[in-house]
Amino acid sequence: MIIDNAAFERFRRSPNDKTTLPRLLLGSAIVVLFWVAATLAVLLGGTYVFVVSQARMGVSPPAAGPVQAFLVSPEGILTALLSFAGIWIGLWVAMRWVHGEPLSALVGASRRISRQGFLKGLAAVLITSLLSEVMLYWLQPEIARGAISLSSWLLFLVPIVVLAFLQTSSEEALFRAYLLRGLANRFRNPLVWVLLPVLLFTALHWSAASSLAINACVLVSIATFALVLTLLVYATGNLGAAFGAHLGNNLTGFLLISHQAGYNSFALFNAKPLEGPGWTTWDAVLIATIGIVSSLLTVLLLLHPRSPLKLGPD
Repeated sequence: MIIDNAAFERFRRSPNDKTTLPRLLLGSAIVVLFWVAATLAVLLGGTYVFVVSQARMGVSPPAAGPVQAFLVSPEGILTALLSFAGIWIGLWVAMRWVHGEPLSALVGASRRISRQGFLKGLAAVLITSLLSEVMLYWLQPEIARGAISLSSWLLFLVPIVVLAFLQTSSEEALFRAYLLRGLANRFRNPLVWVLLPVLLFTALHWSAASSLAINACVLVSIATFALVLTLLVYATGNLGAAFGAHLGNNLTGFLLISHQAGYNSFALFNAKPLEGPGWTTWDAVLIATIGIVSSLLTVLLLLHPRSPLKLGPD
């Protein structure tokens, strides 16, 4: 596979002269500030409403504490996803007031999201995610029907898709556009503009509830997937495919088969939670291998010349 990087070069050169390293650091700080503020606002406000509503229904206070009880509830999951709006707000402020550019400059040199790229990225990852679930079932066949009814699942389907897109698109806009584009404009060495956003993105997925081995395998899988998302931006010069791929990955966990006990309220099926006990080091190695294989299959589906899902440049 030979990748024509002309589209990415247009994307790399698109920032104006205000995209300096100090301004990039300032803009990143602004984004983090708005992200934290939005998270605190929805967390505290949502927990308050949750506690009041539970008290009015005569429900005893949860032993785990009101915040934790709220976060694992269906309302808490929806609210947590809504908090990612803070990233988009922070990016708008940073682009407008720090860099003097429109927010649309982050999605590609054309300043339009590639609809075809989005749909192909979504389709490819839904396919490879289902394949990885088959391999994970072979490794650990403990799958149970989720608590949500089919009618409720259908009712929440559209809100979950919309909020999951809000979450995944904000992360892509920050890590695969704002940081990647700005760093690539200042540094020619890909070790800087590829690895730094990938490492930051991966580090955010560390789970204190999981064992060291499971954390390591999950972080390896996520880092590999982040590299694939970066490769999609490099091949297309547009965020469309990365938007679709990231959304497909998260929707599989939110709506189909959940591997996290704290985020399984809307999943049709629940697998053995990764943060739970009973996983061996060998299990962790196999899980990481499955994640890497799934990511490589995604690359083949989206970049191989003979693939019906092959992406084109922006």
